[in-house]
Amino acid sequence: MTTQQKIEQLRTNNERLYMCGGAKAVDKQHAKHKYTARERIRLLLDEGSFHEIGLYVKHQCTDFGMAEKEIPADGVVTGYGSIDGRKVFVYSQDFTASGGSMGKMQAMKICRILDMAAEAGAPVIGINDSGGARIQEGVDSLAGYGEIFRRTSLYSGKIPQFTLIMGPCAGGAAYAPALNDIVFMMEKTGQMFCTGPAIIKEVTKEEIDAESLGGAMTHATLSGEVHVTAGTEEELFADVRKVLSYFPDDSKEKPPAARCEKGSEERELLNAIMPDNRKHPYDMLDVIAQVADPDSFFELQPLFADNLITGFARIAGKSVGIIANQPYVMGGALDMNAADKGARFINLCSAYKIPMISLMDVPGFLPGIDQEHQGILRHGAKMLYAFSVAEVPKITVILRKAYGGAYMAMCSKEMGADFVYAWPTAEIAVMGAEGAVNIVFRKEIADAEDPGSAREALVKEYMDTFATPYAAASRGYIDAIIVPSDTRKEIIASLALLENKQNSREHTNMPL
Repeated sequence: MTTQQKIEQLRTNNERLYMCGGAKAVDKQHAKHKYTARERIRLLLDEGSFHEIGLYVKHQCTDFGMAEKEIPADGVVTGYGSIDGRKVFVYSQDFTASGGSMGKMQAMKICRILDMAAEAGAPVIGINDSGGARIQEGVDSLAGYGEIFRRTSLYSGKIPQFTLIMGPCAGGAAYAPALNDIVFMMEKTGQMFCTGPAIIKEVTKEEIDAESLGGAMTHATLSGEVHVTAGTEEELFADVRKVLSYFPDDSKEKPPAARCEKGSEERELLNAIMPDNRKHPYDMLDVIAQVADPDSFFELQPLFADNLITGFARIAGKSVGIIANQPYVMGGALDMNAADKGARFINLCSAYKIPMISLMDVPGFLPGIDQEHQGILRHGAKMLYAFSVAEVPKITVILRKAYGGAYMAMCSKEMGADFVYAWPTAEIAVMGAEGAVNIVFRKEIADAEDPGSAREALVKEYMDTFATPYAAASRGYIDAIIVPSDTRKEIIASLALLENKQNSREHTNMPL
């Protein structure tokens, strides 16, 4: 065979493998409104930037008739390319090739990409669309999952790891996304669960369909497993690109900055946001919109534990993480889910040197027998610990309520906040005035000629004495009491001062 013939043979072989599982399988994938593995990579990455690795890898299984079965690229496309000019590594499971099932060689290819990403100091993006473990390969398939889990854990917090759930992701495969930094999921086509409906029915006699068990809305609202959902694959890829823009390439670098037009940093609308009645709610998202650069806020998990807002934004072009109480939901109180959501977000920002802005209006941890018995202390401790050890710049603004342990959980001065600012409407106390008066002055109120008037007077006295920012500021717990419209300006100045913050403390990670 001549050199030219060998070149033509290579081209022919490549074209055959590029067809994934064949024309019929591709048509079937398209009929489900799903792109193929290679089409997804082309949509996600910069045009023409993808370099494939491992195209000719084959499975090694000979049992159950597998010796004669070809699975192109062993059901996964792997390689590297760029997003907005930044190097990224990617793997995309190919459902058209044996359902994208995981075998030993597919796992080896994914592990290679994870290792290369860690060595290069670059993000890695995994696109999941697989029927699960390749049963014919038995324990080899399980070992493959184990190798992926170990690498994902070892590189956690060192390189950004994103997972996209584009189709089924069941059994062992479903644990890998839970180990990743950010999980994206397609509505309607994406499904993720540990055990499917058939097994649940067999074991527990419960009946449920796959979408209700592990669809995007289930994870976005109930389990909290998913950060971002989208209705089309194009929208999801756009979200991936945007979220990545807030992250550095690895944990050794600072997050990238974007251009921001300079102008007046005062935001007069903030002066009118807080209701005169301290019991009336307001939308914290309106505050964030005034503090952050225009259209820069990207909320994570907006439908899960929505009493706490988490997301990325830019302030004067710099990437920041924003964590804020939402007075419209449960008065902004922290419950178990909010504490877990907050702790994970704090750890994420800490790992990738993303400064944190805490906007506080919290009446406390949610009271109740159910919360206590299910471990509100254990869950709340995760948030306390995360803020305590986070070594990134931390700036806290107290807008209104800052009560009890939740005051510390939202990053008070004692928890390591570099700057704490308070609006004149701030109330910092062990608990709300009404509850405190009922406990401390219970006897005096009961003995008064007019208990109602006596209670009202004591509440006012308590508010004037303790639930003001001036008492906390006099003790150094607040750095400055600011006019709300100056909030953005003060945050920008603080971020500039903390640009090269040095960390002198050492800590040991503690599992919680």
